[in-house]
Amino acid sequence: MKLNPASHPMPQLTLTFIIIFAALCSVQPSTAAEKPNIIVILADDLGFGDLSSYGAKDMRTPHVDRLLNEGMKFSNAYANCPVCSPTRAALLTGQYPDMVGVPGVIRTHAENNWGYFLPQAVTLPQLLRGAGYRTAIVGKWHLGLESPNMPNQRGFDYFHGFLGDMMDDYYTHRRHDNNYMREDSKTIEPTGHATDLFSDWAIQWINTEAKTPAPFFLYLAYNAPHTPIQPPADWLEKVRKREPNITEKRAKLVALIEHLDDGIGRVLAAVEQAGIEKNTLIVFASDNGGQLSVGANNGPWRGGKEDMYEGGLRIPFGVRWPSKIAPRSESPQPVLSMDLLPTLCAAAEVPVTHKIDGLNFLPTLLGTTQTLSPRDTLWVRREGGRYHGQDYYALRRGPWKLLHNSPFSPLELYRLDDDPQETDELSKKHPQQFQELEKALRAHLQRAGRIPWQKPD
Repeated sequence: MKLNPASHPMPQLTLTFIIIFAALCSVQPSTAAEKPNIIVILADDLGFGDLSSYGAKDMRTPHVDRLLNEGMKFSNAYANCPVCSPTRAALLTGQYPDMVGVPGVIRTHAENNWGYFLPQAVTLPQLLRGAGYRTAIVGKWHLGLESPNMPNQRGFDYFHGFLGDMMDDYYTHRRHDNNYMREDSKTIEPTGHATDLFSDWAIQWINTEAKTPAPFFLYLAYNAPHTPIQPPADWLEKVRKREPNITEKRAKLVALIEHLDDGIGRVLAAVEQAGIEKNTLIVFASDNGGQLSVGANNGPWRGGKEDMYEGGLRIPFGVRWPSKIAPRSESPQPVLSMDLLPTLCAAAEVPVTHKIDGLNFLPTLLGTTQTLSPRDTLWVRREGGRYHGQDYYALRRGPWKLLHNSPFSPLELYRLDDDPQETDELSKKHPQQFQELEKALRAHLQRAGRIPWQKPD
């Protein structure tokens, strides 16, 4: 019998329900494209107090300030070292730097080189690439100058930047007369200020990857504001006019940082214009404290770059993820550079199955009350020159901090909750606490002493 749809509506409704139900069933619960894009922006030697959002009165950094205001800003974030290479090794591996062969700075000349990035160390881009991410580093690498420690061999699909440490000139891009500028393995001769180049190259890569279905991980590591303090002339003139009482030394650093902020603003605009802002997680951090001799501002903390005091270790730090992290949120949770690997892997739902030192603070970012597992935190730096190739350390346990600020200085003990400026040395008043932290430091020295930090013969 042929049904008349007008007089028998139920079969048509049933058919509609079946079509809708089938369509819903065909939708997969998650796809690779739904994983967040991840961008880690790392400044070089940016002091804790050298953003207007962290209290600088002579600084205008609207783009980084907006990034931090639109996500979660941290007041107790630490770099893993008061100098460069070790922090980068920790960030990329989730381990203490001396546990992956980088207790000190990796440099051009063997006689002044204090690290060899452990080839078997598992890196963040390797983990993400294994989960379908496209991976790139734009900017400063500083973890090796030859195989097997080139960026493309350590998990990055694409490299466009500077292999070495500092540049002797932001426009000629040389270090000790070596050209370390590369696009993958190709030596290149770009023209322009390095900060502009890195921003441009990051934008180009974002524009390309935003058109593909795969999620991406971009590690954007600027040289600025590391020495030489060489801002573009127009940026310096703008600061001089706006801040008539500023010293010339401070004006140059402020201009270099404001120029960096402008480049970061252009990168953020590219993310927005590509339509991927809501599902792009962006981290902003520095690799260590600011260099006092060039006019850096490390906020209220004692010391600066190279120091094991808080000024050498505390960094501006924040994370934005518009679909997940509440804007204008702040956290006092202590975190370190090495905590980024487990946290970003958790955000990308990528398992970390090997042993690492970093801890996952994703619940904190998502607004859940979180107390990270109790841990001692340690810092190490090995160096040549006046340090004669020796190392020096700091160790923190709760409010207590043990440190020596050079290999030849006595160990000092401070209680940071009562004395955040580290002015009241307590080793004589609290000998038991001193001995307990010294014992913990010795245990780490024995553990890390098994890891080679020089290139094998």
